[in-house]
Amino acid sequence: MAEVTGSSEERDTYDHLVVGGGTAGALLATRLAEQGLDVALVEWGPDDEHEPRARDLRRWDEMLEGEYDLDYRIEPNDRGNSHIRLARLRILGGCSTANTMIAWKPLRADLEEWVALGAEGWDPDTVLPLYDRLLTPIHPVAQQDQNPFVADVVASASTALDLPVQDRWNDGRLDGSPRGTGFFEVGYTPESNLRSSTSVHYLHPARARGEGPTVLTGLRAVRVLLADDAEGPRASGVLVRDGSGGERTLHASREVLLCAGAIDSPRLLQLSGIGPRDVLAAADVPVVVDLPGVGENLQDHAEGLVVWEATARPPDTCASGWDAGAMVCLDDDGEPVASGGRPDVLMHFPVEPWAVHAARHLEETGGVPLPDTTVAIAPNVSRPRSRGRTWVRSSDPDQAPAIDLRSFSDPEGHDEAVLVAGVRLARRIADVEPMRSWLVREVFPGPEVTGDDELSAVARATHQTVYHPAGTCRIGAAGDPAAVVGPDLRVHGVAGLRVADASVFPTLTAVNPVVTVMLVAERAAQLVAADA
Repeated sequence: MAEVTGSSEERDTYDHLVVGGGTAGALLATRLAEQGLDVALVEWGPDDEHEPRARDLRRWDEMLEGEYDLDYRIEPNDRGNSHIRLARLRILGGCSTANTMIAWKPLRADLEEWVALGAEGWDPDTVLPLYDRLLTPIHPVAQQDQNPFVADVVASASTALDLPVQDRWNDGRLDGSPRGTGFFEVGYTPESNLRSSTSVHYLHPARARGEGPTVLTGLRAVRVLLADDAEGPRASGVLVRDGSGGERTLHASREVLLCAGAIDSPRLLQLSGIGPRDVLAAADVPVVVDLPGVGENLQDHAEGLVVWEATARPPDTCASGWDAGAMVCLDDDGEPVASGGRPDVLMHFPVEPWAVHAARHLEETGGVPLPDTTVAIAPNVSRPRSRGRTWVRSSDPDQAPAIDLRSFSDPEGHDEAVLVAGVRLARRIADVEPMRSWLVREVFPGPEVTGDDELSAVARATHQTVYHPAGTCRIGAAGDPAAVVGPDLRVHGVAGLRVADASVFPTLTAVNPVVTVMLVAERAAQLVAADA
């Protein structure tokens, strides 16, 4: 049976069904309910309110690869790491219960690019003011949470790469010069380390006031139900399945809104007969709407790693452990420059390295195992040009989707060149005090790996996702064959159906995207309420 909160009795019909209670869905459903709309939030997983691991920011890694994680695997990656495990969370709050809550506004240039690709009405002057509406607390990493080793890396990055030290990243200064280093602004409450998930700060308070949506947990949506209208198909509800395998129909008298994320929103559309004709035919799914863009345009931030043996283990002091980094613009030779529209490399300075793929690579190639005491810098490709895809192989919803990241597949070699440049920049930081005094020697990729081709091969074989998949149901004009939703987030060719999550991004933001996902949900709430 589904767990029901927010109403005195369980119903089968609501005006609006929000499918997916993650970062976008918990926010969107709450905003719609606040405006007096009749809305049910349908979540595959359980409630997070009494799960301490989902509330404490420092415990983010305890949420991964466990009972809440769908833990998707990827297709063989011809030019990248084929061993990536892509975390997707099924629990209220979704990935905002398990990420590090690095909180960036999207850059104006990110949104201007969206508009140029057909996302009319998603310009900076429309979207960025929604940041001030967010109920999720965002603060600079508090002084008591600033790790001294990480502070030394910041100081070295400033010197080595001639970067300004930033203490505020979201006040607009990056629009003129998108560069710098420092501790980030983070979605958390410093006094308690309470993470700023949308479930904690939207859904739970509204529910306590008796103003929230009806929340139906433990129900997995397996198909959007489509009725035939005179003008074409219309979404009439969703078929859901409970934990025991029992199925029932939830009806939507006005709209179904998919907020299942960049993998499961296109997956649900395809299982419902909305997607590329060849994909649906191969999966034995009857075609209702041939929409070629569903599942295409998949983007992620590919992240490299440089690891050193350390003279001592850094203290545990942190907000999440991934609290600082650097933003760098590059010239054509991979050198840092003082100006640019958007950054090319975004670095993270972790307290404790996550070096699973580096360790595996050393074992496979007969290298020396990593020592017990290590530190690292992780540079990523902030504006990837490679595009992957995700698709269903079968009409069986229990079969995991296929996910092909197609990392480093862009014809110009941009992503590969930027990753190599990021590794070289990390080494430059390590050569400068005060970080240098923490180090014994580089242990991965290793000081003997110096040529571009050698560095590229190692970095690509061991790169990691930053868990930022996006773009698989992108916004675009009705005549754009690659677009899935219009600027109003309505699915092309289907009435009564919208998508509102990271899948609608035309391009991935140059910065960590969790705040942008929240802004998409805030904007969606405006659009739905205006129509209702």
